[in-house]
Amino acid sequence: MIDFQAIEPPAIVVTASRAEESISDTPASVTVIDEKRIERLGAPSIPELLRLVPSVAVGVSGPAGSLTQVRIRGAEANHSLLFVEGIRANDPASGNEPRFELLNADLASRIEIVRGPQSALWGSEAIGGVVAVSGPAPGAGGSQAFVEGGSHSTWRGAGRTEAGDADGGISIGIAGQRSDGIDSFDGDGDRDGYYNYGLRMAGRYRAAPSLLIGTSGFAIKGKSEFDGFLSAFPFPHGDTLDKSRTGMAAGRLFAEYGQRETSYAIASAGLLGSSNRNYLDDEFLNKTTAHRRTLSLEGGHRLGKHQLIGAIESERETFEARGNYPNQDQARHHESLTLEWRAADIGPVSGGVAVRHDIFSRFKDATSIRASLRADVGHGISLAASYGDGISQPTFFDLFGFSPDRFVGNPALKPESSRGGEVSLRYATDQIGGALTYFHQRLKDEIATIFLPDFTSTAINAEGKSKRQGVELEGYYQPWAALRLTVNYAWLDASEPQVGGGQLRETRRPKHSGSVALDGAKGRLSYGAAIAYTGERTDDDFDFFPAESVRLDAYWLASAKVAYRLTDRIEAHLRVANAFDDDYQDVFGYRTEGRSVFGGLRVALGD
Repeated sequence: MIDFQAIEPPAIVVTASRAEESISDTPASVTVIDEKRIERLGAPSIPELLRLVPSVAVGVSGPAGSLTQVRIRGAEANHSLLFVEGIRANDPASGNEPRFELLNADLASRIEIVRGPQSALWGSEAIGGVVAVSGPAPGAGGSQAFVEGGSHSTWRGAGRTEAGDADGGISIGIAGQRSDGIDSFDGDGDRDGYYNYGLRMAGRYRAAPSLLIGTSGFAIKGKSEFDGFLSAFPFPHGDTLDKSRTGMAAGRLFAEYGQRETSYAIASAGLLGSSNRNYLDDEFLNKTTAHRRTLSLEGGHRLGKHQLIGAIESERETFEARGNYPNQDQARHHESLTLEWRAADIGPVSGGVAVRHDIFSRFKDATSIRASLRADVGHGISLAASYGDGISQPTFFDLFGFSPDRFVGNPALKPESSRGGEVSLRYATDQIGGALTYFHQRLKDEIATIFLPDFTSTAINAEGKSKRQGVELEGYYQPWAALRLTVNYAWLDASEPQVGGGQLRETRRPKHSGSVALDGAKGRLSYGAAIAYTGERTDDDFDFFPAESVRLDAYWLASAKVAYRLTDRIEAHLRVANAFDDDYQDVFGYRTEGRSVFGGLRVALGD
């Protein structure tokens, strides 16, 4: 039977520390999008849901399925660390960026976003924040299938099943979507469509009262058609027949001994492989492939209200490039040691300190720290503050190049590093609450692209510091169990050093952004609606050399879904995207879809 239970606010967050903690206790700025909101809003991809998170800027290079970049608190696109099913999922074959355009929301039951630098806990790329996506836990119960079709010859379908219980169970999901799309160049050329398919799983078995063995994994495959750049100087954007095929698969095994409430130890091993192939029409151009192997050992001990956690990790990455790239085979490795102390409910105070030391094979070692504190003032009011470091190692592209006669690698690069803090005033009750947060961050040794006299380009560590500061205002209201309303607004000031002195506004970061979302259920009816505002921002027009700065207009992106339970097992729904038919661009020169309408069914299977 399809579950239409009332909304329950998520109580536990797992990425704001090395161990689980209550959202009410964490000093970190955390947003959790739960299963009910994901289902009731009906968005096909994870990035559409991330638009509802404070200080998160989503940039899609054209219609659905196109390259998608996510910037948290003004950070770069490769400064967001992504976990999928507990596995680090940034793509080493694609500049260490998360492949957000491949993340099918039909496979997710929970999304956690922790804003601010988290490298002391999770290492490289965790400068802007951390995003963790996971499906239903083993033993959650139930099986269901889903299908939807609509505008632009778009289809999506998904199925999932969970069996067993928390001590011995499995959870499996499969999903796919495709669309003919629109012409992303000027509206008069060929349509740029896409498809992606995904599989995720998680399983666990309690072999003894103190021994839990588990596994998780995912696989995604996609194709995206897009309009690239012409081959003649100055290489302007044109109505081309470019397409990209991407695949990624990863798996993790772990064994956990002991109990999290007292003492525990976890040993785990993971492997990720990815590939990216580029074509012009059906002519092969180039490909990159990469693998990441990870081994880790973590242990924790709780003494009263204090907990000490330690972790050792070893990571090895390999990278290959073929085609009209400079053919190359590269490898690197690094080890890390992390220590975290946490204290909860010491009177009105909770907090912790974390220290991590990364030993790189190709760069200077780095040490990151994070300190946080939260204090209850009373009457639902609390104060929170944190300080943290972030690091990001140069990508294989940065170090060794990727396109002949265009970009030359720089093996002398060093990692980027960031420092920043935040203070927050919070209020929370069962029905209403909110937070006001100010954050401030500085990035040094930023890896930037410069053009050389022969019209090639390369990467350097820029002088000076990039500056990011902002204010986030969040609120929620839940007057009764079946209705939830959330609102947020963010102001961002993000700039980078300008040649000749001064600061230059960062591209694709809106100064003003925000969202309103609601969802609920009553009787046989369930619903969800959201509107996200993206303010004016700048971008670069690469039709000229050197590129010219242009302005992108603000826009409102509204969506809604209404579902009706026809029987105990069958639910029908109607969904609309870009309901206001706003004409907008996330990336200059790339068109996006107008108003789109979809309809579908969800069916419960089995008992």
